[in-house]
Parts: sequence; C-alpha cells; structure tokens
Amino acid sequence: MPGIRVVTDSACDVPQEIATALGIEIVSLTIRFGDDEYVDRVELSAADFWRKCATSAVLPETAAPSAGAFRTAYERARDEGAEGIIVLTLSAALSATFQAASVAAEAFAGDIPVTVIDTKAVTIAEGLIVIDVAEAAQRGEDLEHLTARAHSLIERVGVCAMLDTLEHLVKGGRIGGARALLGQVLAIKPILELKDGVVAEAGRQRTRARALSMVAQRARDHVPLRRLAIVHGASPEVDTLRALIRDIGSEYPVIVTDMGPVVGTHGGPGIIGLAWIQASATTS
Repeated sequence: MPGIRVVTDSACDVPQEIATALGIEIVSLTIRFGDDEYVDRVELSAADFWRKCATSAVLPETAAPSAGAFRTAYERARDEGAEGIIVLTLSAALSATFQAASVAAEAFAGDIPVTVIDTKAVTIAEGLIVIDVAEAAQRGEDLEHLTARAHSLIERVGVCAMLDTLEHLVKGGRIGGARALLGQVLAIKPILELKDGVVAEAGRQRTRARALSMVAQRARDHVPLRRLAIVHGASPEVDTLRALIRDIGSEYPVIVTDMGPVVGTHGGPGIIGLAWIQASATTS
C-alpha cells in the first residue's frame, strides 16, 4: 500500500473491519491466564477473553509486544510499498509498548522513515486517534502533516468509564482492600478517566444509573465533538448509554466497540465508557 502506513497496538480496540478498511497494522500484546499465553486479537478475541474471565481462578496479565514484533510490522509495510510509517501507541505511562516500538524504529533507521508517537491514551481513545490519522493517510497526507495531526488530536482526546466491579483492581493491587470492601457494601461505582496518560479517579456514584449519567455528562462537557465512541467489556448497559448520549452530536458516526484484554484485564467485566475527540476548526 503506497503512502504512509499507520501502525498501532492491540490496546487501541479499533474494530477489525475499520482497521482492515483503513489498512491499519495492529501489533498484538500478549495475554496470560496462569500458564496459558495468548496473542491478543489473533489467538484471543474480546469475546473469548470475557468468557475466560468469568471462569478463570486467576487474574489475567498482559505483556507488551517485543521490538521484533514491531520490526516485522515495519518490514511488511515497507515491502508493500509504504513510503513512511507513523506508529501510534498506548500511553507510555501504562505500558512498555512505546519503548518497544521506538527501539524497533531505531533499528529500522535508514530504510523508510518511521515516527513513533505516544498517544497518552488507551482503548478506543487511542483508537479514535489512530482512525483519524489513518483516514488522513488514505487521503494522501504526508508523514509531517500526519505527525502534526496526531499531536493535535492527542491534546483533544478524552475517555471516561464506569467500573461495574472492583474485583480486578483489588486482585491487581491497584486499589486498597479496605476501599474495595467499602465500595462493595455501598454499591459504589467508581468513575475513571485518563489524565496525562495515567488512570485517575474522576468520581464515584452509588448507582449504575447515576454513574452512566456522569460518564455521559463528561463527554457532553467537551462538545462540539469530532468523534465519539462507546467501549465496553461484556456490559449489558450499551443501549442505556447510547440513549444517554443521543443528544451529543459528533462529526462522525458513533462507534461501539468491545474493550479488549489489555484494558479489560484491569477494568473487569461490566466496564463501560465513552471516548471522544473534541472538534477543532483547523482539523479536516
């Protein structure tokens, strides 16, 4: 494929049909359930992951791709005629994926140009940036303009999600046991968001309905929107959240996607949220 190829990682949660249509190369992280290891999106789908979570006695773990996996993706893009590569990774504060992509790019130097960018985002928030850049690449934008576009989008991306259970955060050591017990007793639903590439608590609500309304309001607070997406991990609340955002317009149709294992490992079943990119007068 001539022009600039977009490469990303499987934490992006971009639906496969969109990735295929836009020629997006996705480098997989790996997922472990005890001694069993799977290549994300290749050997383990999002649906398979959530089924395993429901029956597994151990908490799944994730591992970043190797530099070699990125090098293989770069070589494939070059061999298919790409004139350059832009790599968009999940937040470097959350994973070694950015580092692996950068090491591979250095080793690939002197072939075709490769630019590696930390999106400071994850799941479909990362994915919306990837989609926007890939569409621009298909329109023929060069590497310099795509790089500037990516940095502009990073400044305007947001994500907010409701956790339905604290079990995975407790098992993963990311929240104190006492707080988890309090949350379970009071049926508190924590609200999480990304700030400067790391996960932060944005609030909490005592009911699922109030929590979903808060998530919807977070997106509404950032209108006008260029892009908007619903992402969830085996949640029964997709239609409810879709109804709550019916009044929120965006330049592109709303995307609904499954949260994959990379983020789902920590969020746990039932997690659901929104990701968005604010509109800009200068982005076309």
